[in-house]
Amino acid sequence: MKTKIFVDGSEGTTGLRIHERFMKRQDIELLTISPELRKDEAERKRLINASDITFLCLPDAAAKESVAMVENEKVKIIDTSTAHRTDSEWAYGFPELSPEHRAKIQKGKRIAVPGCHATGFISLVYPLIAKGILPADYPVSGFSLTGYSGGGKKMIAEYEEENRPAEYDAPREYALNQQHKHLKEMKVITGLKREPLFSPIVADYYSGMLVSLPFYTDMLAAKQTPELIHEFFADYYKNKLFIKVMPFGGEAEKKGFLSGIDCSGWDGLKIYVTGNGERVVLSAQFDNLGKGASGAAIQCLNLMLGCQEEEGLNL
Repeated sequence: MKTKIFVDGSEGTTGLRIHERFMKRQDIELLTISPELRKDEAERKRLINASDITFLCLPDAAAKESVAMVENEKVKIIDTSTAHRTDSEWAYGFPELSPEHRAKIQKGKRIAVPGCHATGFISLVYPLIAKGILPADYPVSGFSLTGYSGGGKKMIAEYEEENRPAEYDAPREYALNQQHKHLKEMKVITGLKREPLFSPIVADYYSGMLVSLPFYTDMLAAKQTPELIHEFFADYYKNKLFIKVMPFGGEAEKKGFLSGIDCSGWDGLKIYVTGNGERVVLSAQFDNLGKGASGAAIQCLNLMLGCQEEEGLNL
């Protein structure tokens, strides 16, 4: 029997990509809504409760409204918004973090998909804190380079406008008030005692992301070197389909450069460890629409269904 899926909010970038990836799957029956009824509460409610699993690709307030519409206790929800990511009653959709995260997704009825910037940040910080290498009170800082699709339909239109402002030709830093919506998630999920100093940067390419975090080795637990930290990550993420810890010195293949666009269209995440004996830089390279959004959502679905984890994804 096919699993009935409804995508609430299938017109946004994440919803569209999720919807497209289901078109070739034989184990999925897509419940679709007529375009003129996309904002009709009664029709949305009907489809949510007729589904086995509903994906929410909506702003936070609308996602909460959709959850409140659930009357069929068998319906499961996968939410791609920020609304439920720090809610302890929801499974956090990052199965590689620990066996506990994976089990909670597999058994869960409410799954919160990580944010794109947060995905890169948490992939690097969570293991270090969990294993006692990074003190929870470390003043973590970092930056994230993203393609403009991360800003949704409005930003996509702005960047693809023929007569756009000249400033769009160069990378632009934003969220300068240190109030980015992923900060709470970064703190809560990793166990940091305070929110990090975080600088996101949007650039003139469609999709792809690079999150980089610098650390002083003498502020980490025990004696650490880039080589030891690389060995740690390689072991932590060993045999994980969607996370690849690149060989130490792997950045040399790109003449010492890491690009935000290299993983565009791919659903995995690459980790690079660089630096020297005094300062180490950890970098996560992935697609903000892949492991950072729709790819992660479908990975969670596959775990819930008990099928191949990579079903319908690009590896």
